[in-house]
Amino acid sequence: MTETVRITTLSGDGAFNAYIARPVGQPKSAIIVIQEIFGVNAGIRRKCDRLAEAGYLAIAPDLFWRMHEGVELDPDIEPEFQKALDLMGKFNQDAGIRDIEATIKYARDLTQTGKVGAVGYCLGGRLAYMTAARTDIDASVGYYAVGLDSLLREKDAIAHPLMLHIPTKDGFVGPEVQKAMHDALDPDPKVTLHDYAGLDHGFATEFGKRRSEDAANLADSRTAEFFAENLA
Repeated sequence: MTETVRITTLSGDGAFNAYIARPVGQPKSAIIVIQEIFGVNAGIRRKCDRLAEAGYLAIAPDLFWRMHEGVELDPDIEPEFQKALDLMGKFNQDAGIRDIEATIKYARDLTQTGKVGAVGYCLGGRLAYMTAARTDIDASVGYYAVGLDSLLREKDAIAHPLMLHIPTKDGFVGPEVQKAMHDALDPDPKVTLHDYAGLDHGFATEFGKRRSEDAANLADSRTAEFFAENLA
């Protein structure tokens, strides 16, 4: 079952929409699906639906709501891609993390175990890393996270398991940044990094020309095992 719910901000002075997909029966745990720069579009909703099919309560909060509610953009359409880049530049990431934290609190009450994970893509991959460092999330996964070199100073605050999927030919994350990520995070036993040789940004998207089927399936299988282990 799917629906749109309203989640109150941590400060209580606002509320935002979130797409929620519920499994059959009572979910043991929940996963927050953190959007790309294209909003809670069909691809992100499909990510939620797939997680619900696997037995999780899946929630994708509308993180761009302070700028525009209900953003849904297609990365394969150039004007929409450019609009997404503009929104990313204006997005307040610290406020986004607080909205993710509000979503975590909302989700904990809807599960048997109270455990909540997060998985994010692109901008959402960066936010998944920030969520691991700044909230009480139980496990986090980031796909092709952007700009983590500026956040590596927060690595010591990561208290729970984190997995990052890194395409080596990511046009938004160069080799120097990838090396900095490995140098800083590989020694931490709580953090697992997987490289995908020759692949570019967006390889695990559900729809569109960016998807690489074999690599997406491999990364998603690793993510599934990671959550099965850490959210049980």
